[in-house]
Amino acid sequence: MAITSAVSMGMGSLNFGLYIKPMGDELGIGRASFGWAMSARSASGALTGPLIGKLLDLYGARWILSVATVISAGCMISLAYIKEPWHLVIVFAIMGLVGMSGPGALTTSVPPTKWFIRDRGKALAYSSAGISLGAVIFVPLTQLFIEQYTWHGAWIILAIMGVGIIVPLSLLFIRREPEDVGLLPDGDAGIENYSTTEQSENIELSWPTRQALRTVSMWTLTAAFSILSLGILTLALHRIPAFMDRGLDPGLVAIATAFDAVCAGAGSFLAGMLVRRISAKLIGTSAFLMLALASIMSIYAYDFWMMFWSMALFGLGIGTNMFNQNYIWADYFGRENVGTIRGIVTPINLAIGGIGAPAAGYVVDITGSYDPAWWTGAVLMLLGALLFAVSRNPGPPPTIGCEDDYNDICPFDFKEGEKS
Repeated sequence: MAITSAVSMGMGSLNFGLYIKPMGDELGIGRASFGWAMSARSASGALTGPLIGKLLDLYGARWILSVATVISAGCMISLAYIKEPWHLVIVFAIMGLVGMSGPGALTTSVPPTKWFIRDRGKALAYSSAGISLGAVIFVPLTQLFIEQYTWHGAWIILAIMGVGIIVPLSLLFIRREPEDVGLLPDGDAGIENYSTTEQSENIELSWPTRQALRTVSMWTLTAAFSILSLGILTLALHRIPAFMDRGLDPGLVAIATAFDAVCAGAGSFLAGMLVRRISAKLIGTSAFLMLALASIMSIYAYDFWMMFWSMALFGLGIGTNMFNQNYIWADYFGRENVGTIRGIVTPINLAIGGIGAPAAGYVVDITGSYDPAWWTGAVLMLLGALLFAVSRNPGPPPTIGCEDDYNDICPFDFKEGEKS
């Protein structure tokens, strides 16, 4: 997952902003069209999210990730030959259907949560470390490819690299969950090696999807993350071309973008290592606030250093939030149905967040400035922080037993009365 996250940095996710100015200048495509491309990817991802989430619970990510990578690569190659704005939108819509749109995508973020319970935070920390590696490698590499081989060649080269790296690793190493290979979560070899304390640490009662859908916690989190997504996407896509419009050197912007992702990886790693000492709610709320402050800094970023630190803080907030979203659903509702649950809520986040990119594009096309959109985004992030802060862990499911929906969540035998 770490290597997959690294390579995904070069597959139309973080590096997409580097293509906007050269593609727009050559093809005459306005900024709103690039925003609609992002929205199309979000909308199509919203349509297939529930199916992909369910399939991940049933079969794992091994073949899903391989197929998604091949389809995404095919779309990247087709982007080298587009002529019209609607071509861009259609291709990104197809990319969204396969559920592989960068860090936090279901195909890359669900598997680690199924393999770990007591060390889930550490596992997500290490798997997210690939983001920093990918940013350092693929963001400057994308800019180099654009300069050396034009944006057409850059899409094709990175598509081939993506398939060549991700697909073999997926087929060789990814499995659905530890029980499929005779293990237990957290790398334990078998139940006979457990002490009583280790057993109690490694029991995680999972909420059935239908019961999770009835909780206030689920919808409070969904609302908070959806509002945050809307705020983020007013800024995330457009900040790179905006800084270039202000006269900042594209090479320096690429360096700052790479450092943004390094900070994202650092934020996610640090959150994963601290989550057993600091509450996930406090970590998550801090991410919302960092993103709001980074948005405000971006409004005033007309020199390199203000741009650099605004992107660094944005990356730190994104990484912390990415860990938070990957961790909190399994922490609140258990690992058994986490793919299905996230498959339901992620499309809502994508559908609402997808409004942000084209809206910001229209704002700049009409007014010539991103400032109104970015101020709005900052306010939305603060509202999301408030909603997240008041969310509550629902605790164990209301009915606990080893029958009906709970057959798969009782790995140990208990004496009468112990479970209650």
